Formats: sequence, structure tokens, C-alpha cells
Amino acid sequence: MPVGLFMPTISTFSGMTLRIYYNDHPPPHFHVYHQPDEAKVGIEDFRILDGYLPRQMLRLVRSWAKIHQEELRDNWFFAETHQVLKMIAPLE
Repeated sequence: MPVGLFMPTISTFSGMTLRIYYNDHPPPHFHVYHQPDEAKVGIEDFRILDGYLPRQMLRLVRSWAKIHQEELRDNWFFAETHQVLKMIAPLE
């Protein structure tokens, strides 16, 4: 099985780790971890679906997600179909 199937991290920046999990439930979303906080963020509207992120971190995540929305959609599809997820460039 390809390494990417074991490592759902799709990006890291500003002390945050962003992941999409295989066999996760709709709506399409990604997980953001920034100790001690974590949140699920929707790919279509960038809303927090669950959890919490400080305002500054949420602004960074939303800026990044808007730039990379199509790649996020692709990775959600890859996860649903058990394909290797692609890394997405960090926010610069």
C-alpha cells in the first residue's frame, strides 16, 4: 500500500498540521491541528464544522484554503476512493 495512505497530512504551516482522513463522513472537510486546538473546516465554505481555532489561525487557514480549494476537493475525492493524497503547498 502506498505511503500516502498511512499519512493523511496534506500541509503544514504556522505550527498547524492539516489532514484529510480516509473514509471520513461528508460534508467534505479537512482537519486542522494547532496545539491545543483542533477543528474541522469545510472545503466548500471554509466554516468550522466542529472544534475551535483561535481567530488568527482561522484567518490563515481560510486564506490558504481559498487558494487551494480545488486541491482540497481533489484530495477529498482521493481519500474517498482510497488513492494517495497529494501534499499541498503551505501558506507563504
